[in-house]
Amino acid sequence: MEHLEKLLKRLDCQVLQGNTDIEITELVYDSRKVVPGCLFVCIKGTAVDGHIFIREAAEKGAAAVLVQEKVEAPEHLTVIRVEDTRYGLALVSCAWFHHPAEELKVIGITGTKGKTTTTYMVKSILESAGYKTGLIGTIEAIIGDKVIPADNTTPESYIVQKYFRQMVEEGCRCVVMEVSSQGLMMHRTAGFTFEIGIFTNIEPDHIGPGEHSSFEEYMSCKGLLFRQCRTGIVNIDDKHWKQVLSGHTCTLETFGFSEQADLRAVDTQLVKRPGCLGVSYTAEGLVNAQVEVDVPGRFSIYNSLTAIAVCRHFEVGTEDMKQALKEAKVKGRIEMVQVSEEFTLMIDYAHNAMSLESLLTTLKEYKPVRLVCLFGCGGNRSKLRRYEMGEVSGRLADLTVITSDNPRFEEPQDIIDDIKTGMAKTSGKYVEIPDRKEAIRYVIANGQPGDIIVLAGKGHEDYQEIKGKKYPMDERVLIQEILHE
Repeated sequence: MEHLEKLLKRLDCQVLQGNTDIEITELVYDSRKVVPGCLFVCIKGTAVDGHIFIREAAEKGAAAVLVQEKVEAPEHLTVIRVEDTRYGLALVSCAWFHHPAEELKVIGITGTKGKTTTTYMVKSILESAGYKTGLIGTIEAIIGDKVIPADNTTPESYIVQKYFRQMVEEGCRCVVMEVSSQGLMMHRTAGFTFEIGIFTNIEPDHIGPGEHSSFEEYMSCKGLLFRQCRTGIVNIDDKHWKQVLSGHTCTLETFGFSEQADLRAVDTQLVKRPGCLGVSYTAEGLVNAQVEVDVPGRFSIYNSLTAIAVCRHFEVGTEDMKQALKEAKVKGRIEMVQVSEEFTLMIDYAHNAMSLESLLTTLKEYKPVRLVCLFGCGGNRSKLRRYEMGEVSGRLADLTVITSDNPRFEEPQDIIDDIKTGMAKTSGKYVEIPDRKEAIRYVIANGQPGDIIVLAGKGHEDYQEIKGKKYPMDERVLIQEILHE
């Protein structure tokens, strides 16, 4: 139970009818979960508008509603109006869970690529230095020993605050979270101050119906984080960083390869061992150290530099950082799976042309005898993505194995045919094997010494979505079954 006036204390609102001197039993933003005595927040979604359920909420016993437009409501119901109910939900959620972020150091990471890997690297370093750290990200939320699979990159504000409160109760001192542009735009992280905000990079992505209307809007949404944090840590090599940071209110630090960066990487080397690819470099500036990471490529240097830049603020020793970076692993992000001493096999989430191009270009630098790329594309998504991914793999891989991803409500063969349209623009060799397990069996059985084989697109996902139903399918399990068979 919480007093309504206390919940509204930090919110700019107007009481349209009723009394705020009442006790609230529960905070609810889904009309199906309304209980007697609750405060029901009417969220205007893309598909459903919560305002149409006010009468139903009143009949179920709601004590008060939070609205953003004029509504008709039974006179016994308290009606509070705010400019934006998503923002209202965020602030009321902070109060409902007694402002848990004020008891934590919250680190927020935004950018097109690198968010997930960087969150795990930061968590790995902080935990090795003795800071119990929670995590909220694309794959999962981690609270102590509890792991909760994620629905969105950044959960709804009520869930964020609920997780923060559970983290405080678990004894966490820090939390590292991915902050999506959608999350910022929808106020899911409103109502508290981040200790550190990080900008990894930005590329035109997430632009289209139901997402961002333009690249400019996408950049300005990312930039909101830097009006809500104490310290901003920014990739100076990204050509858009000044635009993204426009109007920032935090102190700034930069990282990258540039000589102007406060923390920079020099003397980079590729590291190649049987079944393992990595990088080493020298960090200079704010931290001076020799660093090695068992993840390949230039972006791996960026991710580890970011982690070092963050953890420096927590007075973590250089040796602790170096050790933790070697041990940080992320499910489905360039995840090496040992199947042979002769070739390298990895699982990666690359599921659009930009991330696939970045990955394959990186792997080519390791001079494989053959670069083999297995992937499919999701159904009921842009056809353009299929053409582009087909073209990228045809151009960069020595062999492409086209298979199924999440066909959803489409026929897998139709999706494969679209990918082949993109492939046709190149002279790349390909085979098509619609059954994903059979496709993986094919690449393992035909692996040659010196090959690098990538299973792209599924990454951390452990299901396949067909005709509205999710079926269990984890590539790690498929590989073990294939080896066993």
